[in-house]
Amino acid sequence: MSELTIPAVLARAAGAFPDVEAVVDGDVRVTYAELRARVREAAGAFAGAGVAPGDRVAIWAPNSLSWIVTVLGAMEAGATLVPLNTRFKGDEARWPLSKARVKVLFVEDGFLDIDYPAMLGVDEAGTFPGLPDLETVVTFNGPARPGVITWGEFIGKAAEVPEVDVRPGDVADILFTSGTTGRPKGAMCTHEQNIRTYEAWTGRTGVKAGDRYLIVNPMFHSFGYKAGVLACVLKGATMVLQRTFDVPETLRLIEREQITVLPGPPTIYTSLLDAPGRGEHDLSSLRLAVTGAADVPVALVRRIRDELFPQVVTAYGLTESSGTVTACSVDDDDETIATTCGRPIADVEVAIVDEKGEAVPAGTDGQVLVRGYNVMSGYLDDPEATAATVRDGWLDTGDRGRLDERGNLTITGRTKEMFVVGGFNVYPAEVEDVLARHAAVAESGVVGVPDARMGEVGRAYVKLRPGQSATAEELIAHCRELLANFKVPREVVFVDDLPKTASGKIRRVELKERT
Repeated sequence: MSELTIPAVLARAAGAFPDVEAVVDGDVRVTYAELRARVREAAGAFAGAGVAPGDRVAIWAPNSLSWIVTVLGAMEAGATLVPLNTRFKGDEARWPLSKARVKVLFVEDGFLDIDYPAMLGVDEAGTFPGLPDLETVVTFNGPARPGVITWGEFIGKAAEVPEVDVRPGDVADILFTSGTTGRPKGAMCTHEQNIRTYEAWTGRTGVKAGDRYLIVNPMFHSFGYKAGVLACVLKGATMVLQRTFDVPETLRLIEREQITVLPGPPTIYTSLLDAPGRGEHDLSSLRLAVTGAADVPVALVRRIRDELFPQVVTAYGLTESSGTVTACSVDDDDETIATTCGRPIADVEVAIVDEKGEAVPAGTDGQVLVRGYNVMSGYLDDPEATAATVRDGWLDTGDRGRLDERGNLTITGRTKEMFVVGGFNVYPAEVEDVLARHAAVAESGVVGVPDARMGEVGRAYVKLRPGQSATAEELIAHCRELLANFKVPREVVFVDDLPKTASGKIRRVELKERT
């Protein structure tokens, strides 16, 4: 078996770290040797269910040991993973299940008080109309019912563990993009792409054997699955699982499990920093925070470093790039970590180009293109979308940014989120960064709204920190001190919370709909 496959990586971890805790899920603890044994048993169950190499297996469930065992077992059997967002409604889930022709689906009954199979419309015969390829639905924790079998029944039909020749170029997973425009598209990534990308990611960020890594990022997203599960297996680190982000529970887990690594979106750190009673917990084990730089204000990065983690690393990636493009290093200086998302990982290139596709000088804003082994093999059964996104090997990220003289990337915003004020381009991330420097601001989302004179002007939706106050006039004046006039929001709307994607990014599209 090639070393550049996920089953081989797990086998290597079980051999090198047999007695090290692999997963802590509530009161359940398993070592790497035990995890490998459970994965092999699951692989036999997939063979017994008639799953052949190349078949697609979906999982629609929260972070759990069962999630990890199922996914790694499917890959051991040569199947391809299709993770589903646990917040999806029925029609949202039907699309990737249908598009990927999923054969087996795994669910957890009652998570978020949702009956997942019922949302798909199971009929009296136990079949799912409109999903002819879906042969089996397995529940991790519920009773059997029409169309659904239990995990015990699934495992009970296990055949001999198949010796499948999983190859580096085989598609390991199909992650469907968020679909902010049109139907979500399935980005296909191979075993080799994932392994090379997260060997580079762990090398750059410093995740290592002996780390205790709290995975609160949802595993249906590349941040939880690839930069979480896969990164830990690559290094022999311990995965401590949290099903949904809950501040008191996170603080409790950090203290009880002596967590060293806690990656996540900016909102996680904002919530921890402002948590009542934070000082009552021993958080001294924390070593490393890894967050995404596209929406991370400089002020927040510095506050995380000062108050929670001695090491903070910012990184950047997208589903179509196996989840990672650039990352800072723990050896980078404070300014680099605070103001950029680092350099391209090994053997990956980043180019900044203008509207004509020509490279621009360092320090100049433009479109961000990526080329390297990490670029997806394509969108599932969508050659037109693939050709429009990947041209001559270069992935058009849809982001705008700039490179400094040392090759560090700064993301200035999404091309589609940019708005134009009196002929001048405004990127929301830049304005949000300035707002975050105000002591009263927890987080914000900035969008363009129609204006009769200027075409568009900025509107800022602002969530204040607990116990802090500010007026719209104060925040506008604060921005005016630090930004060109055309970038200053004309309106400030105070909100209790901001709409976010499952990975914690602010959904500016949803904010625009409020206008």
